[in-house]
Amino acid sequence: MALSLITGLRSVELGVTDVAASEAFYTGTWHLAVAARAGDAVYLRGTGAPHHVLSLRPRPTAGLLAVTLTAASHSAVDTLAARIAAAGCTLDAPPAAITEPGGGYGFGFADPEGRRFCIVADDTRHADAALVTDMPERLAHVVFNSADADAAMKFFVDTLGFTLSDSTRMMHFIRCNSDHHSIAFAYAKDATLNHIAFMLPDWESVMTGGGRLRDAGYPIEWGVGRHGPGHNVFAYFIGPEDVVIEYTAEVEQVDASYVAGKPEDWKWLPGRIDHWGISAPPTPRLKEAQTKIRFSR
Repeated sequence: MALSLITGLRSVELGVTDVAASEAFYTGTWHLAVAARAGDAVYLRGTGAPHHVLSLRPRPTAGLLAVTLTAASHSAVDTLAARIAAAGCTLDAPPAAITEPGGGYGFGFADPEGRRFCIVADDTRHADAALVTDMPERLAHVVFNSADADAAMKFFVDTLGFTLSDSTRMMHFIRCNSDHHSIAFAYAKDATLNHIAFMLPDWESVMTGGGRLRDAGYPIEWGVGRHGPGHNVFAYFIGPEDVVIEYTAEVEQVDASYVAGKPEDWKWLPGRIDHWGISAPPTPRLKEAQTKIRFSR
């Protein structure tokens, strides 16, 4: 199946109980910028081309509302809509013009575990895209907890055209472009959000950002370290509403020649939980937060 139908991960939509407080954090502390406002929602961008990477909407409880994927073209959107419907998933509506900020052509759907995704093509892109030290460029990946991670991975590979990059004893990593992974599915008791990762220009920015977050009262809950699969530098935090967020950089770039690893290929030496062996394990607070955010509308 063509890898080019889905070309990237564009944005995440969160429901939050206090939009103003979350906006203040994601702009003033996390270093995103306001791209647009529409009604009671705010749309935040990084320094890269995507119109926005995060949107915030008021809800009675925090929740993950949707994740938007970028498709290669109008025809790719139509092809994907047909495949998703044929797989037994419900579309919100047939593909059409998108009316929210960013525009484009696309549709929404719920996957077999109830996660809501949007697929869009020809949405607005920023002409001033650049890499800026200590500022997120774009989304790097989203990790979901799944009651059936094998089936979740298979749906995205067979229906959406993703490719399996690696499997560990904890999760499957899948890709839709040269980034080692854009989505991962972790083995869990039920379907929840594990974390959202934002791409920074380099490891120095991860370190600088970690210091800034700590000064603002958001300690590093895991890291700084370097992962195995993806080989990316990481630092994890718990943001407003207990959403787990990650600063990352230097994600491994792969192509069709990359051979997917198996769980036995990804084992650390005793006492290690990352490539460098200097990071402490994830905090208990992080582990709890990694299962709290559910999918909602």
